[in-house]
Amino acid sequence: MRILHFVTGGFSGATQVAIDLSLAALQTPGYEVLLVLRRKPSTDEAKIEKLRQQGLQVRVVSNWMHAITVWELRKIIRGFKPDAVFAHGFSDHIWGRRAAVAEGVPRIFHVEHNSRERYTPRRLRQALALEPFTEAHIGVSQGVRTSLVERGFPAEKCKAICNGIDLSRFPADFMPQSWGDREPAILMASRFARQKDQSTLIKALDVLKQRGLSPTLYLAGAGKSSLKAQAQRLVQQLSLEQQVRFLGNVSDLPRRLSRIQVFVLATHWEGMPLALVEGMAAGCACVVSDVIGAREVVEPGVSGLLVPESDVNAMADALQQLLLDPGLSRKLGQTARDFAHAHYERKHMWAQYQELLATRV
Repeated sequence: MRILHFVTGGFSGATQVAIDLSLAALQTPGYEVLLVLRRKPSTDEAKIEKLRQQGLQVRVVSNWMHAITVWELRKIIRGFKPDAVFAHGFSDHIWGRRAAVAEGVPRIFHVEHNSRERYTPRRLRQALALEPFTEAHIGVSQGVRTSLVERGFPAEKCKAICNGIDLSRFPADFMPQSWGDREPAILMASRFARQKDQSTLIKALDVLKQRGLSPTLYLAGAGKSSLKAQAQRLVQQLSLEQQVRFLGNVSDLPRRLSRIQVFVLATHWEGMPLALVEGMAAGCACVVSDVIGAREVVEPGVSGLLVPESDVNAMADALQQLLLDPGLSRKLGQTARDFAHAHYERKHMWAQYQELLATRV
């Protein structure tokens, strides 16, 4: 079976899911796979070359005009002749499905990666117009599936398949011998984007300082430079320069996470957050904004702590609880690691996609 995945080349969470599915198919007998990326300013040629070195076929189409994107993708589809196309993310799933329909691809799938996408009335009409040609609309969590149904996609064709990650990147020998071997610090690994809420976390750090606690905060990830600069200005205004470290993109994130006690995902909305699963897989005690997509991953008080969205004091309270109670932090971290390894392995995600492909609707 020939499978084509089309997704943004911005190396976001959606890109990573498409990459993981492509690599899983590549390692499964009976599948041939092609990954097509829509070029973005953040498209990393070194990452593309690394994927090719792993044996994955990767092509890149332009992002100049949507019509050009569709035209270039149609040429690739014509040459590859896929049996199935998975078009990931907004608005790429519109252009990917449009090209697949035009070239007569027999099986077309739409993968939605977020619960709050920027659908204008026009974009929603375009998406729904392709619905009759689409075999299934896949939400990467139950919350995302619900959002699809609420937008008018037929419930009987909307399915939830949770994202998974390559958990071999978080081996047991990465884990410290004792909780005290981890730095009593906080790490958030997320790009700087409208969706993410680094500002609430930074403000919570200021509240902790007023309470006599001064943990180091590591902010990993790149994203939009203007939003990163805004966060840096906030750090300066609150005189937190000695506590906050802006790491940029981190190549050894699994190892770094395994050396930190607390992981935070402060966010305004999610689909199914891979960064949170990585924090859990590394055995961190996790604090998470209580939003759709994220709340499904954490069981409050068992595998992490949920705090109301954008609530600075609640965030500070949760962090204070974990920093002052290492027994609780250790217990939450171990439970989170066990849960991530039991439920969010990449092979579980791929198995559900295989089942979908094996069942002709």
